[in-house]
Amino acid sequence: MKVTKFGGSSLASAAQLEKVLQIVKEDASRKFIVVSAPGKRSSEDIKVTDLLIAYYNAYLNNEETTEIIEKIVGRYEAILDELEISKEILADIHQAIQHLSTLTIENNPHLLDAFLASGEDNNAKLVASYFQHRGLNALYKNPLDLGIIVSDEPGNARILPSSSDKINKFKETEEILVIPGFFGFTEAGDICTFSRGGSDITGSIVAAGVAAEIYENFTDVNGIFVAHPGIIHEPKTIKELTYREMRELAYAGFAVLHDEALMPAYRANIPVVIKNTNNPDHPGTLITTSRTVKHDPVVGIASDQGFASIYISKYLMNRELGFGRRLLQILEELGLSYEHMPSGIDDISIILRERQLTIDIEDALMKRLETELEPDELRITHGLSMLMVVGEGMRQRIGVMADSTAALAFNKINLEMINQGSSEVSIMFGIREDQEKKAIQALYHTFFEG
Repeated sequence: MKVTKFGGSSLASAAQLEKVLQIVKEDASRKFIVVSAPGKRSSEDIKVTDLLIAYYNAYLNNEETTEIIEKIVGRYEAILDELEISKEILADIHQAIQHLSTLTIENNPHLLDAFLASGEDNNAKLVASYFQHRGLNALYKNPLDLGIIVSDEPGNARILPSSSDKINKFKETEEILVIPGFFGFTEAGDICTFSRGGSDITGSIVAAGVAAEIYENFTDVNGIFVAHPGIIHEPKTIKELTYREMRELAYAGFAVLHDEALMPAYRANIPVVIKNTNNPDHPGTLITTSRTVKHDPVVGIASDQGFASIYISKYLMNRELGFGRRLLQILEELGLSYEHMPSGIDDISIILRERQLTIDIEDALMKRLETELEPDELRITHGLSMLMVVGEGMRQRIGVMADSTAALAFNKINLEMINQGSSEVSIMFGIREDQEKKAIQALYHTFFEG
């Protein structure tokens, strides 16, 4: 039995829904179908979720909402028209969208969540209706009825442990259950959405709850590429990687899946496969708890921009009791979180996300570091990228670090920082943002073309 999730691009039009139908029909074990809101039909199009945000803002500002409501409903109507099926479900969708403009604004922390969740919720109704029309024993299943009960944290909901037993009761279902992704219900009955990767989280939760054989995540690419296709022309697809490798790559900029979305499936030891709705015969990328490393030591290369590095040097720093504690206390009191903290005997670097550093906060930080730590040298470097080389096979292969640094040196890329975790699954390099593309190309050539 499989849990299968379809992203917004897979559900954006009637043509895409036809593909989804065939994928579901060809495998009787696909019993749980998690859907996103309709995505873009073209690069100039607008996602239904973005229309709902515009609707929310208009309602919040007491502006006219009739036109935006018609636009949202029109997206669903266009799909029904193209499918040439009954529009009976459209009245229900229109009523649900219209109802949003009657919700309480004052002292309602769940208002935005209710608006956003309606994109997935109404699409699940449409997809279930379409499946029924085409002869499938399908049923729309509201997350509350399924048992997806979450913490009362609007925009950042977490599944409650009690949900598992509730969801598990549907394990033997005869119907194909069509479930809206992205949100659950609090114990008080309020809608709460998940954070980034919301529908992916729903699929992961359902897969864990019913102890699925596998969690299939259908999107618009053949799987996870070893490097960004915008930088590398037609990069290779990763056939298999571990959850740990996926987390490292996701942290460093891979956007196919948000790493936290997989946590429920990971804890339940359920493999995940990333597949392409437009090319369903492609094997995709399999994500598992462990894998046998046969050849390449590196599975992927990723990067992310927007970092700053604070370098602190002080003679005999290692003998100064409480130095690290005082440093961390300064960060905490200024509301700053750090990403990495590589250190030597007499120096330490703090890597932070630049978006945290307003002019005032940066000024206060540097002054406090200067006066409270009394360093011999203190400097901040902006405009850094973190470049990650990831692979479980690096532990069995000598020379990955040497090969990496040699490739970067040959291409005249200066290293601001090097950090290798104790697990030896990844090596991180801090480089200037303007050298990021060149660095990725150099490493890709070294490990996948050399």
